[in-house]
Amino acid sequence: MNLDKLQQWLQASNNDLAYISNPTTISYFTGYSMDPHERIFSLIVFKDKDPFIFVPALNVEEAKNSKWDGDVYGYLDSENPWQIIAENICKRSNEYQKWAIEKNNLSVAHYQNLHNEFPDSNFSSDVSPFIQKIRLYKTPAEIKELKAAGAEADFAFQIAFNAIKTGVTERNIAGQIDYQLKLQKGVMHESFETIVQAGANAANPHLGPTMNQVKPNELILFDLGTMHNGYASDSSRTVAYGQLNDKQKEIYEVVRKAQQKAVDAARPGMTAEELDSVARNIIKKAGYGKYFIHRLGHGIGKEAHEFPSIVQGNHLILQEGMCFSIEPGIYIPGFAGVRIEDCGVVTKDGFEPFTHTDKKLRTLPLKD
Repeated sequence: MNLDKLQQWLQASNNDLAYISNPTTISYFTGYSMDPHERIFSLIVFKDKDPFIFVPALNVEEAKNSKWDGDVYGYLDSENPWQIIAENICKRSNEYQKWAIEKNNLSVAHYQNLHNEFPDSNFSSDVSPFIQKIRLYKTPAEIKELKAAGAEADFAFQIAFNAIKTGVTERNIAGQIDYQLKLQKGVMHESFETIVQAGANAANPHLGPTMNQVKPNELILFDLGTMHNGYASDSSRTVAYGQLNDKQKEIYEVVRKAQQKAVDAARPGMTAEELDSVARNIIKKAGYGKYFIHRLGHGIGKEAHEFPSIVQGNHLILQEGMCFSIEPGIYIPGFAGVRIEDCGVVTKDGFEPFTHTDKKLRTLPLKD
C-alpha cells in the first residue's frame, strides 16, 4: 500500500503527520479524485494513526462511496474548514508538532491558515520529493491503464488525420478530436488541451489551436492525450498535407530518426542525460541543434507531466518501471515545426511505447 510507505517515511523522517493538498497526490494515495475548485480538499496522514480525507460537504457522500475506505470529514461553506481540520487532527493524536507538506503545491494562504491553528508546530519538512520518488515507478496495474490511455491517443490521431482539409481551422480540428473521443470512446477528459498547429504555427511548441486555416503543402503537428481511469496519455505526430519541399522533408526525417534512435536506445542503467544526448546529437549533427529548444522528455502517470525530466544535466539512472516521453523536435520560426512523441515504460531490456501510430512520414491528399 502506498499509504503504508508514506507512514513509514513519516516515522523515518521524524514527522508526526503529512498534510497532502495536491488533488492528484490524494487520488494516488486514496483512489478518490475530485476538483475542489476554490474549496478545501486534503488528505491527512499520521505516522501511527488512521488517515482521513477532508472535503467540502458537497462531496462527502461521493468520497464515502469511492475506493477510499477510511474516514471522510466535510465542511459547509458557512463553516471554517481549518478549525474542523484541527479538531479532527486533535481527536486522533496529540502529536502534531512536526508536519510534512507538499511545498510544490500548498499555497501560502492555506499554509498560513494551518499555521494559525497550530502556531507552535513546525512545517519545514517537504514530502514532495518522497512522493515524486514513489510515483516514479509504475506498477503493472498502472502500466495497464497507461497503455489503455495510449490506445485512445492512437484513435485520436485517426480522427485528426481524417479531419484535415483545406481551409479548416486548427480549432475546428481540435474540436472534432475532442468530440469524437467523447462520442465514440467515452473519453470525458483530455490530459491537456489538444494541440493542432499548421504550417509556421508549429514552430511555437506549446501554442494552442488558433483560427489559423490549414493550407496545402505544409506540415501539421498534433499533440494530444486522454485520461483513462486517472492515467494520462501524451503523444505527438506531424503529418504532411499535400507535397512538401526538400527542407520540410529533411527536418521531418531528422526528427523521426532522432526519436526512433532514442526509443531504441532507452534501457535500464543509462542516465536521463545520456538518453537526451542520443536524440540531441543527431539533431545537432544535422545542423538543427539550435532549433531543438526543450528537453527530450518528461515523466507520465496520473499527470501528463511528472518527474523525471529526460534532460541534459540529469544524472538519474533509468530503471525498470519508469515511464516517460521521448519527444525530440525541430522548430524553425516562420517556417515549420516537427515533433514526434511516444510515452512508454522502461522494461528489463528496453523501452515499450504506449502509442503505436506509424511514424513514417504520412502524406495526406488535398481535400476541399
